[in-house]
Amino acid sequence: MHRNLRTFLDLLRKENEIVPIEAEVDPYLEAAEIHRRVIDQGGPALLFKRVKGSAYPVVTNLFGTARRIELAFGPKPEALVREFVHLAESLLPPRSSELWKHRSLALDALRLGTRNTRRAPVTEVLDRPAKLNELPVLTTWQEDGGPFITLPLVYTENPLTKKHNLGIYRLQVYDSHSTGLHWQIQKGGGFHYQEAEAQGKPLPVTVFLGGPPALILAAIAPLPEDVPELVLASLLAGEKLRMTGNPLGGHRLAAEAEFALVGFAPPNERRSEGPFGDHYGYYSLQHAYPVFHVESVFHRPDAIYPATVVGKPRQEDFIIGDYLQRLLSPLFPLVMPGVRDLWTYGETGFHSLAAAVVRERYGREALVSGFRILGEGQLSLTKFLILTDTPQDLPDFPKLFEHMLARVRWETDLFVFSNVSMDTLDYTSGEVNEGSKAIMLGLGQPVRDLPREFRGELPRDVVYAEVFCGGCLVIQGVPYEREPEQAGRLAREPIFSEWPLIVLHDDVEVARSAPLFLWATWTRFEPAADIYAAQTKVERHHLSYHGPIVFDARTKPGFPAELVVRDDVSAMVDKRWREYFPRGL
Repeated sequence: MHRNLRTFLDLLRKENEIVPIEAEVDPYLEAAEIHRRVIDQGGPALLFKRVKGSAYPVVTNLFGTARRIELAFGPKPEALVREFVHLAESLLPPRSSELWKHRSLALDALRLGTRNTRRAPVTEVLDRPAKLNELPVLTTWQEDGGPFITLPLVYTENPLTKKHNLGIYRLQVYDSHSTGLHWQIQKGGGFHYQEAEAQGKPLPVTVFLGGPPALILAAIAPLPEDVPELVLASLLAGEKLRMTGNPLGGHRLAAEAEFALVGFAPPNERRSEGPFGDHYGYYSLQHAYPVFHVESVFHRPDAIYPATVVGKPRQEDFIIGDYLQRLLSPLFPLVMPGVRDLWTYGETGFHSLAAAVVRERYGREALVSGFRILGEGQLSLTKFLILTDTPQDLPDFPKLFEHMLARVRWETDLFVFSNVSMDTLDYTSGEVNEGSKAIMLGLGQPVRDLPREFRGELPRDVVYAEVFCGGCLVIQGVPYEREPEQAGRLAREPIFSEWPLIVLHDDVEVARSAPLFLWATWTRFEPAADIYAAQTKVERHHLSYHGPIVFDARTKPGFPAELVVRDDVSAMVDKRWREYFPRGL
């Protein structure tokens, strides 16, 4: 729909979906706090026209509402995906009548992919050597290790197969010509770097900033490895993506990008990266990552720097993630035939919790689909997977959870897998990239009536108890440091025997909001360390749990700090609010 960022911004202006900020704004903390407040209000995109220390304006919150997602892409991508799935399902066996009915797909397919062009605004200016210090790179949280490029479209190619990857991997700017490359596990760019490093060779890297909105969304999409993101970008855009040759040689460049950073990541070089306030709502800690050496920067003469701000859900990435799930979810049954529906919860950082509706045509078939999900690309990083065989509105978590708690047989339907890989940003195990997973089944007919009100006297050291949903009681206990064993003790308390699940928290208020409950529970809970039961037996080498079950979601020692805006930054933005928005939002 949009050839570049400029046409999208023009439409946002026409639709009153973007507000220019004329007052000078500091890229250190101030711009990010303005952005967060506008996101919280469901407000417009923001164009910061005067950014301290830089000649380039900054645009943020491009996709922060469903309305702007609609303006960026329209209904056609979702309709195309649904039609493709219908065609694939109806062509077994192939019939000429069905092919003719879907003949328009052939025309759409001709518009997928890339095409070369000589008209390339991105190549109009060349900075060589690179001058990253002139970019208006934001520092979004006070404990961050430095400024981070937060919407970099990082392009690499596999040294062996030449297949490409386009992903968003944050870049900590170290100086005028180098950044960190935050390649987490299970990321395509990281796999390319491993191949190059094994050969002792540098990996060429090109980073695009801006360009067609479709290019940005394609870089975010959790596609399977070797599925080309540039094809998805053309699907979203409704036309082939314009690419141009790099005048200096190397990767082709996205012709309509605002900036293109060109360089390489040498083998066996690591540098400390972080901390960074990330989308889990906490600081990811400092670790060693590869280094991106930027040799040159191409850009438009009047380039606009795009950025986003992440933090405690819900932020802009939450809106984008939900859209991509709706777009791609019809494909899941084609890739994983036993999976009828699948949803990951952005409130938990996406990887911490997923739920699926699966087939159960014979006993325990659901586990076949469960293992298939946990073996699929980035879904393999899922920490807790809920499976049911009954159609559900999966985003409605309280309703889904009641359905599960009425059916789960803890003795046979909860599986915990220890010593497995886990999302890099999840620190609940106390280790990096290592932890545990769990699968919870809720199949067939209900096996219990769920309690919906707590009556009785609370045990010692339990301050409050509040119902989250039928069958799930949230308890406010004592700090973990004071009594690490409290969860195990509470599981054996007779007063809780009728409750299938108890969730132990530092603050009972999380029970009053589904988004808060999801965030506070699954970002502070690791299955192998934090599940307790009234009784646990080993039966046929399976851990058989006898309820009630207790999840210990209290904050543990050594856990990264929660993201909180610094008081002086909050006060400054309060004071200057009318300068930013003299006419209001």
